[in-house]
Amino acid sequence: MMLRTLLLACAAAMSLLIGAEAAFAQVVEGEEHCVVNVAATDALNLREGPSARSRIWTALPYGRCGIIVTGDCKGAWCPVEDGHHSGWVNSRYISMVSPARYCVANVPAGDRLNLRAFPSANSRILTSLARNQCEIAFLPYATGNWQKVRVTGYEGWVNRRYLSGQ
Repeated sequence: MMLRTLLLACAAAMSLLIGAEAAFAQVVEGEEHCVVNVAATDALNLREGPSARSRIWTALPYGRCGIIVTGDCKGAWCPVEDGHHSGWVNSRYISMVSPARYCVANVPAGDRLNLRAFPSANSRILTSLARNQCEIAFLPYATGNWQKVRVTGYEGWVNRRYLSGQ
């Protein structure tokens, strides 16, 4: 219990560094993951082997998704591929995209939900979602009431009060 509390406190502290809360890292073989818990100006090293001393193949920037865990992790190190490279990453820096899907909810008749570039009502609108739009995936980033999502080929931010589970 104390270890979990300490881990959650560390995750919360990291979120202050990156400006948006990253989900508590959950790693599942065969599922899509995103880079979390690194500064927005930093990147996660994809390495040749399961060690910080292994050669770096490439760097995956904060927010990059589409990373698939391809096998069993060895300690904190997991084998992954991103469609271009395969190698090893420290599991602390990836988190699974939610397998659950959500729908637009609580939007008044005749209105649409704006998908925004950043977590702010003043941010640029990427697209708008219909009141009956479903198949919305939560990405592992949130700040305040704002949730980063993927829907119909877009990734952006919506206020969670306008989403419900399918």
